[in-house]
This record gives sequence, structure tokens and C-alpha cells, in this order.
Amino acid sequence: MSGHPSVSLPLVQSADGLPIGLQIVGRFGDEATLVRISRDLEEACPWRRRHPSLRAGRN
Repeated sequence: MSGHPSVSLPLVQSADGLPIGLQIVGRFGDEATLVRISRDLEEACPWRRRHPSLRAGRN
């Protein structure tokens, strides 16, 4: 609503397999910084190798 660029990144998983994320809000017009920060965090904590342990119907 403020017009500021933002990004939400999954970084870790809870013991139940739920994603725990981080939201970063940048300065107006400074999307490039958010992209660099996002890239660095993804390299430090890769998400693509993680698979959720939740299945449909599981409580």
C-alpha cells in the first residue's frame, strides 16, 4: 500500500515442516537492493532442495 518494494522469502522450516519466512521492505524505487539481498539469502539458505512434509488431510 505504501508503494515500497518488498519481498517475502521462505528461509527455514518448523519442526512440522511449515515454512518460516522473512519479509524485507526496501526504499522506494530500490528494487535492485532487494533482488541482491534475496539472491544472497537464497545462496546461504537454499529453499529449492526442501520438500514440505505436509500432506493433504494431515492434521
